[in-house]
This record gives sequence, C-alpha cells and structure tokens, in this order.
Amino acid sequence: MTAALVAGLLAGYGIAVPVGAVATYLVSLTARTSLRTGVCAALGVATADGLYALVAALGGSALAAALRPVLVPLLWASALVLAFLAVRGAVTAVRHYRDHRLATRSTPPPPNPARAYLALLGITLLNPTTVIYFAALVLGTRATDAVSPLEQGVFVLAAFAASASWQLLLAGGGALLGRLLTGRRGRLVTALVSSGVILLLAVRMLL
Repeated sequence: MTAALVAGLLAGYGIAVPVGAVATYLVSLTARTSLRTGVCAALGVATADGLYALVAALGGSALAAALRPVLVPLLWASALVLAFLAVRGAVTAVRHYRDHRLATRSTPPPPNPARAYLALLGITLLNPTTVIYFAALVLGTRATDAVSPLEQGVFVLAAFAASASWQLLLAGGGALLGRLLTGRRGRLVTALVSSGVILLLAVRMLL
C-alpha cells in the first residue's frame, strides 16, 4: 500500500512539475482573473491527470497501443488550442491597454470558475503525453508484481493529489502576480510574455 502511495505521488509530481504551456496559461489566467477562478482551473488540470492515471492503471499495454494511431492528431489539436489561447490572450491584452475605458465593452468577460475548470480539463485531456507517461509507469510496475485494485486506487488518488497540490501552487503564484502587476502596462507585458511562451511551447510540442 505504501509503495502504491509513493509511486502515485512521484508519478503525479513527475507529470505536473515540468512547466509547459498549460501551466503557463494557468498562471496567466489566474493573474488576469481571481484566485477562485485559478483554483478551479488548477483542479481541472489535476482532474485530467487523475483520469489519465486511472485509465492507464486499468488499460495497461492495450491503452498505449490504442493511442498510437491518434497520437499525431491529438498533438496537433492540443497545439492548435494552445496557440489560439495565446493569440487571443495577446489581442485581448492589447485592446485593454489601448482603450482602457471601453475594454469592458469591447472584450468578452473573463471565464467564470466553472468554465475555467472545464477549459483546463479539456486542454489537458488533449495532451496524449500524460496518458503515455502513466501507462509506461503502470506497465513497469506490472512487469514484476501483480497490482491489486486497492493499490491501483491508491496510486490514482495519490497521483491526483500530487498534481492538484502543484497546480494550486501555480494558481497561487498567478494570483500573487496579478496583485503585484496592477498597472495597465504591467498587465500588458505579463500577458504578452505569457502568450509568447505559450505559443513557443505549443510549437515545440509539434517538433
């Protein structure tokens, strides 16, 4: 049981800690909205990681084989969604900066917590790297010993808890960043830098 708990925690942090496009978008979203929205978005990412850990724990080698034919389309879909979010974030930031008085009329309202949760859940689910990562870990474990359903459950819950704790830390950092950069210029620079990083990471996914 302890081994499954430790393995799940290591797996969750292993997939969550490397900062990629999704993590960058999470920090930027929280800085532009609120901590509540950021927390819901963070839980969306963690939910996707938990679902992928569950599917990997139950699917094993069959899951990895089934993903191979759709790996490239999933990568393209994920990259295109992230690129769209990066461009839209940059355009919105420029509009706010150029016409601050009419910004609330000319741009759509920020996503509410429920929409933020669903958006980040969907973006993370589009990334096949997560499920392949968990499938490889589970296959490596099964190569030596049989894993009971209880241990599988502990593994999945531990992976979700590890991912959630890291994503919530990122959301907290985004909220702090939003408080520090209260000026129009500061928010513009932050949004443009964030959009540029997201766009570069999206392109890197395809390479």
